[in-house]
Amino acid sequence: MVEYKLDRVYGAIADPTRRAILSELAKGEVNVTHLAHRFPISLNGVSKHVKVLEGAGLVQRRIRGREHWLRLNAKPLRDAARWLEHHREFWNARLDALEKFLTR
Repeated sequence: MVEYKLDRVYGAIADPTRRAILSELAKGEVNVTHLAHRFPISLNGVSKHVKVLEGAGLVQRRIRGREHWLRLNAKPLRDAARWLEHHREFWNARLDALEKFLTR
């Protein structure tokens, strides 16, 4: 069963800071504190963005001692891309058919 919904994924990636966080996590696992130093916002601000990404299933958290480590979970992004691709193919076919009809 899918544990995340497309609307949460699209909502999460709608924000440029969250997209930048995902780009950083695509490079590898990172400590939350170190991640926060890469952005011009507070640790609390980064944590709020991370929670949205976690809610969308895009980020996984591992706690080691007092440190919180984050890593990207790309599966929701792949699922969202598949959904977009399906609809792109559908509309391309419809628009091609309309063009053929109109140019008769």
